[in-house]
Amino acid sequence: MLDESQAHPRATKNSNFETQLSHAIDAAGGWIAARQKPEGYWVGRLESNACMEAQWMLALWFLGLEDHHLRPRLAESLRQTQREDGSWEIYHDAPAGDINTTVEAYAALRSMGVGTEDPALQKARAWIASKGGLKNIRVFTRYWLALIGEWPWTKTPNIPPEVIYFPNWFPFSIYNFAQWARATLMPIAVLSARRPSRPLPPESRLDELFPEGRGAFDYELPPKLGADFWDGFFRVTDKLLHAGQSVGLTPFREGAVKTALEWIIRHQDADGVWGGIQPPWIYSLMALYNEGYALDHAVLEKGLGALDDPRWRDDVESATWIQASTSPVWDTVLTLLAFDDADLTDKHRESAEAAVQWVLDQQVLRPGDWSEKVKGVEPGGWAFEYKNYYYPDTDDTAVALIVLSQFRNDPKWKERGIERAIERGVNWLFGMQCKGGGWGAFDKDNDKTYLTKIPFCDFGEALDPPSVDVTAHIVEAFGKLGFSKDHPKVAKAIAYLKSEQEDDGAWFGRWGVNYIYGTGAVLPALEAIGEDMRQPYVTKAANWLVSYQNDDGGWGESCASYMDVKLKGAGKSTASQTGWALMGLAAAAVPEHEGAIARGVQFLLENQRGGTWDEPEYTGTGFPGYGVGATIKLGDPLLEERLKQGTELSRAFMINYNLYRHYFPLMALGRVRTMLANSER
Repeated sequence: MLDESQAHPRATKNSNFETQLSHAIDAAGGWIAARQKPEGYWVGRLESNACMEAQWMLALWFLGLEDHHLRPRLAESLRQTQREDGSWEIYHDAPAGDINTTVEAYAALRSMGVGTEDPALQKARAWIASKGGLKNIRVFTRYWLALIGEWPWTKTPNIPPEVIYFPNWFPFSIYNFAQWARATLMPIAVLSARRPSRPLPPESRLDELFPEGRGAFDYELPPKLGADFWDGFFRVTDKLLHAGQSVGLTPFREGAVKTALEWIIRHQDADGVWGGIQPPWIYSLMALYNEGYALDHAVLEKGLGALDDPRWRDDVESATWIQASTSPVWDTVLTLLAFDDADLTDKHRESAEAAVQWVLDQQVLRPGDWSEKVKGVEPGGWAFEYKNYYYPDTDDTAVALIVLSQFRNDPKWKERGIERAIERGVNWLFGMQCKGGGWGAFDKDNDKTYLTKIPFCDFGEALDPPSVDVTAHIVEAFGKLGFSKDHPKVAKAIAYLKSEQEDDGAWFGRWGVNYIYGTGAVLPALEAIGEDMRQPYVTKAANWLVSYQNDDGGWGESCASYMDVKLKGAGKSTASQTGWALMGLAAAAVPEHEGAIARGVQFLLENQRGGTWDEPEYTGTGFPGYGVGATIKLGDPLLEERLKQGTELSRAFMINYNLYRHYFPLMALGRVRTMLANSER
């Protein structure tokens, strides 16, 4: 507990508050410096959900690799992550399991020859039945069951590979889909065109999941509540496409498949995966294999070989988890930012400079998919992963620019081209600004909502419209680089941020959980760009943060807040979310909030262990599961039925970035220390 002197940081001159703060910062700096990779970067494990392991087990079966050395290890990871009620969940300590993950895990274990009387499968089967059975599974789970002979391909959404021919101006061009959807759509289109399957052995079939018999099962997609014209149009179109394919009315099919395969091969990353993420990686391997590419073909061999790359795997004794993605650039630039915030760069100069050189080397200087729509703009962004050259993102680019700005006046780094790298990055970001003033993550003006009505698009998000948090990071970068808030593009971005503020003062978090993330991103951006932090809308946001501080001094927000408005800003205190809140409050610097800031710092000090913090909670967001890629208004009593998800987040994809628990608290401690020093001056 805090004593009176610790309740208000300005009154700490005779206390040990600042000493404790400095010790915590030094310990955290030493912890992260010791974990730098020899190449100069940092990377933490990216935890997601059991679909990753289940789908790889099924994919290896489909590829004829049922004896692959990873399958037993992946099966063990499934056993370890099963919930007590028999299900598997989307995020840590979710209020309920997810039927899609549970069905896929169940099928994966059956593919290993696990019998129906196995206790784990008995529990899973009972849980699936209690949730209405297979009629409630998503489109992607239906694809997986079709690939192993358990679902008719004619009852899955038809994605004709001829979409590859659609020009960019056409409403259904693949470049109107978000990066992750586009890269996944192409191999699924090839599979959909061929309708392949490798059925499970008779003794491993999933008959028990069809308790009334397969003949009596209704394979149709459930109707959507409140379906509009586009929903109906796409459902009719899907039936027509299936009918035409079944009778051979596909005159351009072979050429389309060939063109789609060329697109897939061209988009393979240098490390063997696709798009830096699991879905296009796994579907591309199966599509190419089914088209006759041998397992020892260079493309497949490289793609399968990535499974044995330790950068993509996490092995713990007899179990293996495959990461859905990797975050070396993101983790590295945020660690460098934490060094700067905490005044640790000189203390860890060798580590910092090795990381800066690595970051410079990662700048993507070749055109990616973004250039299909954005013409006349030179490449200059950074990607999230190791070798994802086709898909740099604006968020990583923004933080990379903030980090590089620290070194731009150093003659050594000038000689190494740092100013040119910054110039390229800034120009690329300017070119990627959306018409409304904000930025999406990977594409410009990727907001065609009619595409979300396609049956294929029930997996999470199909679009990449502007988001508050990404825009805030970019505005912060421009501020650190010396741009004025009156610069036309910056002014437009600030107007966008203001327009997105909620009535209570908070901002929605698209890529982090949730309103604490969004609000904690916007306030530092406004400070960096030179906004008057005494304005009422700024104070209102800071007041919102203070109002959701927990009794233990920390802040926390559950992933469930994406569906339950009552959980907005509420949840068990975590180190990362406390860091976000403190950074927001330090930027706002409202004198009345000093006690709240001190209590937040004390929470971090008391919970630091060995230089770092423990955090099993998921505070990263892949997809909130809204379908439209942007915030929606909560509170609709029919929302769960409309979205086919509740607080379990069946359509969502949530992430535990294992270094969030470290560098965000370190940033916060450093910024609070700077705030205190500035207030004394």
